[in-house]
Amino acid sequence: MTGASGCIGHYIADALIQQTSHDLFFFVRDPQKLKFDYSARPGITIIPGDLREIEQVGRLLQTMDCAILAATAWGDPRETYDINVAKTTRLLNLLDPNVCEQVLYFSTASILDRQNRPLPQAGEIGTDYIKTKYLCHQQLSKLAIAPQITTLFPTLVFGGDAQKPYSHLSAGIKDVLRWIDVIRFLRADSSFHFIHAQDIARIVVHLVDQPPAPEDPRELVLGNPVTQVDRAVEEVCAYLNKRIYFRIPLSLRLANLLIQLFRIQVAAWDRFCLDYRHFTYQHPVTPATFGLPVYCASITDLLKLSGIPARRSSKRQPRY
Repeated sequence: MTGASGCIGHYIADALIQQTSHDLFFFVRDPQKLKFDYSARPGITIIPGDLREIEQVGRLLQTMDCAILAATAWGDPRETYDINVAKTTRLLNLLDPNVCEQVLYFSTASILDRQNRPLPQAGEIGTDYIKTKYLCHQQLSKLAIAPQITTLFPTLVFGGDAQKPYSHLSAGIKDVLRWIDVIRFLRADSSFHFIHAQDIARIVVHLVDQPPAPEDPRELVLGNPVTQVDRAVEEVCAYLNKRIYFRIPLSLRLANLLIQLFRIQVAAWDRFCLDYRHFTYQHPVTPATFGLPVYCASITDLLKLSGIPARRSSKRQPRY
């Protein structure tokens, strides 16, 4: 497995250690970032290394019967391309198609349109991260190992605690909630899917032990059923005991006016997202798809798991 030091990677690694007896090999750049207990049982090997030097473990890769590729990069454009495209495809080419029964490769739902097809704008004006994920996805079908690849497309990912790194969204959730007194009076025509990293781990462990049959889909969007932004705000307000007296429609015209008024610099991809608004997908997958319990199924669950305290009404109930 690559990417074990990240948020999703920690949940997957911990689940594999605790719930399976497989021999596990974690290829990580900095083992000091690992918070899970990799000495919990025999059969766990930590391999320090950089994905840019993946050839150094080429002989070991040829013995793997399953590979989980969760490593990714963003920031520096050259490193992002090198890790997300060049070295990821190199790693896939180092696997032996006659030995490796399954590859679970992590992409992102941002490169798909509403019919789960590649979204051209992702490859044209996406961020470096999104663009490189799009480019890598375009190359997968050309590889010898292609029939064994199951591509996972996470939607908005939440997760993290004292023993696991926080996702970018979970790390900022408390900052967003500080604006709830303003947000609750706005109406937005937009929708999204989200999923908790714990649920991603449950899906991965299931797929490791029960690989898809030849006739099963090999591209899976990971996410709970679609959530309307307005409905999400209502759930948050109900949880925090904040009333919504009225709502002002936040139209695209108003958004553009605010951008011009405050001279906000908006990248091409961000402007596309403002226009696109509904990042929804067909047949999103959760643990329930495989008959497993869902760890985080609602906005209310998400707030509880994020450590946000619920607020009850301060009004006293009348006595009879």
